[in-house]
Amino acid sequence: MSEYQYYEFMAIDRPLTRAEMAELRAVSTRAVITSTGFTNHYEWGDLKADPVDWMRRYFDAFVYSANWSNRRLSLRLPKVVFRKAELMPFANRSTLSVESGSTHWVLAWTLDESELEESEETDHFDGDDGSGWMRRLIPLRDELLRGDLRPLYLGWLAGVHALNADILEPEVPPGLTELSPAQQALVDFLRVDPDLLTAARKGSATTSSPGIGEDQEINAWVGTWQADEMRNVLKHIALGQGQEAERQVKSRYAAWLKARLLSSCPTSPSRSVAELHELAQSAAAVRRKHEAKERAKQEAERRQQRETSLLPTDGHGGQPLEDRRYAGQARQCFRLRARDAHPRRTVRRLHARFQPQNIRRRPAALSRPPCQARSTVAPAGRSRPVVGVRTAMDRRRNDHAPFEIASI
Repeated sequence: MSEYQYYEFMAIDRPLTRAEMAELRAVSTRAVITSTGFTNHYEWGDLKADPVDWMRRYFDAFVYSANWSNRRLSLRLPKVVFRKAELMPFANRSTLSVESGSTHWVLAWTLDESELEESEETDHFDGDDGSGWMRRLIPLRDELLRGDLRPLYLGWLAGVHALNADILEPEVPPGLTELSPAQQALVDFLRVDPDLLTAARKGSATTSSPGIGEDQEINAWVGTWQADEMRNVLKHIALGQGQEAERQVKSRYAAWLKARLLSSCPTSPSRSVAELHELAQSAAAVRRKHEAKERAKQEAERRQQRETSLLPTDGHGGQPLEDRRYAGQARQCFRLRARDAHPRRTVRRLHARFQPQNIRRRPAALSRPPCQARSTVAPAGRSRPVVGVRTAMDRRRNDHAPFEIASI
């Protein structure tokens, strides 16, 4: 397989109509098309349509992944959620783009590692078919609707390598030290430098918790509504336009939450790209030092476990021997035999052989004196004894046993 491309679109605010699904089917006969999405992958061809145009017309989310180090995430948001002045400071030419439509914003996060240095690793794309990214990244849309600017800042941070050193960063949103699971997935999706992210977190304030529940927040928000605004929403519901009424209510609630969040968090002075790189280098030095300590600690633990495994045991649950009289002898024998052992004899076999429970005590010497040597002349009528021949029984005897000449 020379190439691989994965396309996945999702409709959230409204389902696709039959006519729209027919238009999509005319583009691809092999894709999986439902009222809420379009999914397909290509190994030799490509999508015969413009994903940007489909985002304007049909869908609210789009994920693209290719095996030549290219990824893209697009989200469509109602224009009432953000003003242009809020979005444009985060846009850059490499990783985050902002497109304005008649009723929606289309935000796109892009990773194109072909533009990076050739020395950087790209083998992390091996085995990634792109099918799991939509599920992990789609919560970002709800976070943006609530006024959370952290996904926008992460998109800007991913493209710092392509910016001039004197460019100032946009306003750092609060809560970078406590990323949501979807935001952490975006960090992985864009391959944001972890040291650069650590440097950026130093200028981010912590999110202040108001200490009230969601029900109390909604009650406080409903108290800000005017009577004519409520009548307009009820009118949409009565006319069968429930989805439009729900969209308006959610958009107003998200805008209220965003204004409340921004007013409760202080802002910090902006830093330049050069300052962020310096902070990232300092964070990298601290990280490498910490990793070296962890490696040394793990190596010490492995060494201790290895030495403990060489100690003699009683064979019952690995408990140390109560009688240590033969422990030193076993270790010494093990070292000597391991030093002079045949290369093909493993350490485990030697260790098993020289366990203390396998070392037999040598019996004491016999009290009786050695037998006198027998005559080599055989009596009459008997066969002549053979000198120096030992039977199997003799060979099994201890070396301290007397040597006897067997007769045949």
